[in-house]
Amino acid sequence: MVEKPGTLYLCATPIGNLEDMTYRAVRVLGEVSVIAAEDTRHTRKLLSHFDIHTRLISYHEHNKVERGPEIIERILAGQDVAIVSDAGLPGISDPGSDLVALAIIAGITVVPLPGANAALSALVASGIDTTMFTFIGFLPKNKKKRRELIASLVASPYSMVFYESPHHIKATLTELHGAFGERSAVVARELTKKFEEFVRGTLEFLRFHFSECDPRGEFTLIVAGQADCQSTSPIPDDQISIVDAVMALMETGTTKKDAIKVIAQQRGLPKREVYQAVLD
Repeated sequence: MVEKPGTLYLCATPIGNLEDMTYRAVRVLGEVSVIAAEDTRHTRKLLSHFDIHTRLISYHEHNKVERGPEIIERILAGQDVAIVSDAGLPGISDPGSDLVALAIIAGITVVPLPGANAALSALVASGIDTTMFTFIGFLPKNKKKRRELIASLVASPYSMVFYESPHHIKATLTELHGAFGERSAVVARELTKKFEEFVRGTLEFLRFHFSECDPRGEFTLIVAGQADCQSTSPIPDDQISIVDAVMALMETGTTKKDAIKVIAQQRGLPKREVYQAVLD
């Protein structure tokens, strides 16, 4: 008798706050035959918190070619398998999407268990248009490929969502500012955690902010599409007054204090002089 195939569950896990784990996810993780985890040590801590004792196996970028078919064989033999990433939805910026493709080819039922996701959490709280957006994730490490991708996005009318590490956020903001100019942008840091922070302004302001504040934690960056911007390049200094420049930054959500700092730095002026101009 041929065993009825099992199910592949895509299980979202918290991106920081453990209270974001769903009742359904806890139940399914406790019922499946095995859990395929990006980092078994990391996932074991999560399971321990919820008193789940299901067997763990590793499935990540470096073993997906060998482990993927093994997991498919398990499911075809009747086992239910849940896949989890270190945080958020599996299949977003991780090899879970490859396993889903294999499962669909094999005729296996794939069931998503919705939950926390950094990209959507940052987008909905950004204040930037959510009508249509493009998820980019991490930019390519290869310089040529990264520049080509950024260049292809310059004319996009859609809001853009990027992931970035604390080690590369400064360089990424510099590259994006060079390509996009003065776009409205928001950096979301440490989402759902104790030190969650949203920094809103323009790409130029964000560059300035993180040149003064040491970037820590994981970052999600939201950049406005071209359709939301009157210009894709900075307005020349001689075509806009100091006061108008400060007000334009404040309209993006930047505080008056920070806007004065940015404009003073851009114009090579003492902050006191810019402050006085705004005050007058």
